[in-house]
Order: sequence, then structure tokens, then C-alpha cells
Amino acid sequence: MSNILTDDPGYKYHEKTPKIDAKEFQKVIDSRRAVRIYEDEPIPEKVIKQCLHNALMAPNSSNLQPWEIYHIVDPAIRNQMNKACLDQIAARSAATLFVAVARTNTWQQHAQEMVKLFEAAGNVPKAAISYYKKLVPFVYNQGFFGLWGIIKRLLFFIRGLSTPVIREPVSQCHIKIWAVKSTALACQNLMLSLRAYGYDSCPMEGYDSKRIKKILNLPKDAIVVMVISVGKRAVGGVYGPRIRFDESRFLKKV
Repeated sequence: MSNILTDDPGYKYHEKTPKIDAKEFQKVIDSRRAVRIYEDEPIPEKVIKQCLHNALMAPNSSNLQPWEIYHIVDPAIRNQMNKACLDQIAARSAATLFVAVARTNTWQQHAQEMVKLFEAAGNVPKAAISYYKKLVPFVYNQGFFGLWGIIKRLLFFIRGLSTPVIREPVSQCHIKIWAVKSTALACQNLMLSLRAYGYDSCPMEGYDSKRIKKILNLPKDAIVVMVISVGKRAVGGVYGPRIRFDESRFLKKV
């Protein structure tokens, strides 16, 4: 198997990083709130396109990009989505809605596309190509009825007795967690981008996922991660000061 995880694969590519205004970024972090009531004001299409682009710039596992983001623009579908979101005011008053979806069955196609891109480039280290040809199928494939996942679980357990080993994914449940983690990162990129452009959002979990899958005609492997309402915040749209528990409860030094 490829040793790309432990050894330098030999990439010569380099990107210079621009200077970042940390204070301005901090403003984005501090001012991002879950907004539940919005002004009746549309969002410019160029802002939406840029924020969606930024969402897809999020880091993701093995660059397999197991996400889809649905922008709700059809009025009839929007009405159905409002109902599927339990008629929450955060959905009803929003200028628009996004539905973030994780896909668990697209990794193989995307791995193959990565191989084609690398081979076409002609200057990609063999270890990187081998990673997508050999290691990715070994790790993410669970086999018929999850049998390969069961075998991997046993193999990892035995090897783990003597050395550190990656122990997941060894089930379809693990694959779902894997896909949702990457999709959630894209959601955060989207919401922070909207805030940077002067708009607000609310990541909603109060919805009927089965109805949403039917409304959007999603495939069986699709997982609705969250519905994000978006707009310009109205007075009263934020219900109170941000509440966070004492940081010592969550931040640990070991």
C-alpha cells in the first residue's frame, strides 16, 4: 500500500499565503449568530455564488468531497421546504434556504476522477496516485452486506494489539459519520462567508428529513445534514446575547 500517509510523496508545488487581517476575521467569528428573523431583502446572486464557492473550498477527507448543497429557488419547492422545516420563522422569513446533503456512495467515483486528474497532469508522485487506486478503496469500501467492513474490523483489532492503526470506517454507520463531518465543514465555510458579506444564517435541525429527501428527490445514500436559512438580520432576529459555558469545561491541556 501507499506510504503517502507517513512519507513525503515528493510534491514540489507551493502556494504563497496572502496576509490576513486577523481583526477583520475575528469580527466575522464574533458577529456570526444564529439568526431566526430576517428583513425582507433579497441577497445579490453574485454574493450567493461566491459564498457557495467558498463552501466547496472547505477541507474534506481525502478530497473525496462527499457533499451537495441545494439552493432552494423554486417558489413551490420553497413552500414545501418551509412546511418540512415545521414552519419555523427562521425558514419562513429567510431570503433563501440551502440544504446541505452528505453523500455516502460518491467516494468511488470521486476517487477515480482524482486518479484521472493526477495521471493527466503527468507530474503527480506515484504515491499519490496509488493512494486513490489502492488505499481509498481498501478504507472506504464495506463490501456486500458490510462483510468487508467486518473483516477489516477484525484485521484492525489484531494489528492494533501491537501498533497504532486506523480503526474506522468499518461499517456503513462510520461512512455516514465520515460524510457528515466533511459536509459540516462546508456548512461552516458557507455561514462564515455569508457573514463576511454582510448576511446572516441559521443552521436548522428542526425539520422532517424524510419529507425533504422526497421534495428534493434525493437518492437513498443521501443524508440531510442541515437546512441553512439565510438573509439580512432583522431587529429581534437574534434572541439574546451569545451564551457559552466556561471554556475550561471544553478546552483541555494534556
